[in-house]
Amino acid sequence: MTSDHEQDTNMMAVDDDDDGLDEISPLTLGQYYQRLFPQELYYKWLNYNSKVPTTEFTHREFSFTINDGVYIRYQSFKDGEDFQRELLRLSPSKIDIGAIFTAQPKHAKSLQPGVFKPVAKELVFDIDMTDYDEIRTCCQGGDICTKCWKFMVVAMHVLDRALREDFGFEKIMWVYSGRRGVHCWVCDDRARRLDDTGRKAVVGYLALIRGGAEQGKKVNLTQRGGQHPHILRSMEIVEEYFEDILLIDQEIMLTKERWTKVLAALPDEDLRKSLDAQWSK
Repeated sequence: MTSDHEQDTNMMAVDDDDDGLDEISPLTLGQYYQRLFPQELYYKWLNYNSKVPTTEFTHREFSFTINDGVYIRYQSFKDGEDFQRELLRLSPSKIDIGAIFTAQPKHAKSLQPGVFKPVAKELVFDIDMTDYDEIRTCCQGGDICTKCWKFMVVAMHVLDRALREDFGFEKIMWVYSGRRGVHCWVCDDRARRLDDTGRKAVVGYLALIRGGAEQGKKVNLTQRGGQHPHILRSMEIVEEYFEDILLIDQEIMLTKERWTKVLAALPDEDLRKSLDAQWSK
């Protein structure tokens, strides 16, 4: 698997896709929350279908971005109607969804130290199109087209299969992040109850690429012998799309500059040199 999944492993983190937002007038936002925002579905989802408010919703932290970037944390609501009233009053340009706590987040500042703790949060994965900038040739940065969006399709297939078949998760929701990628929300109860150690363990199991943006990205299969079922299944998925995406859409063999970027992902120096020599003929 050649994709790099940037995961939200911190239970206290809010779901925040920091892509920057185009300026929207307060009037337009007000009309949106009054006429279009799916408040009932939003509440039903985060209250997990219960007919009465549960701590899944009442003890959930929401954060709002309002008025030229003002960020308000530790918002919480007694029910869906209370939530809707605040949306209509503030008309936030962005809503971030945080963890479920031991108490209502709006009372956080009045509680004794150690009392206010996170107890649950969906397991969230963030796949960003910029992770593929080293190998996509059609776009760069925040730009997306139908050709490079296929990288997202492959990544979603790989991750979805692993979460379902290797971990047994069933309640998985995929959503467009709003600009340049996708978010995967794993909502099974045991996924929501994972602590930070458990979340990092899931990420470690799924990760094949190590290193930050400043380091050369290397696909390392040797530590598992390349025979782990997760790797073999992922390779089958990738192979199905390889010719269509990389050879036809991205035309990685068109120039030496392009295939050099792809070869840079291989950890085996001898293999890189051998392929470069063959492709240069």
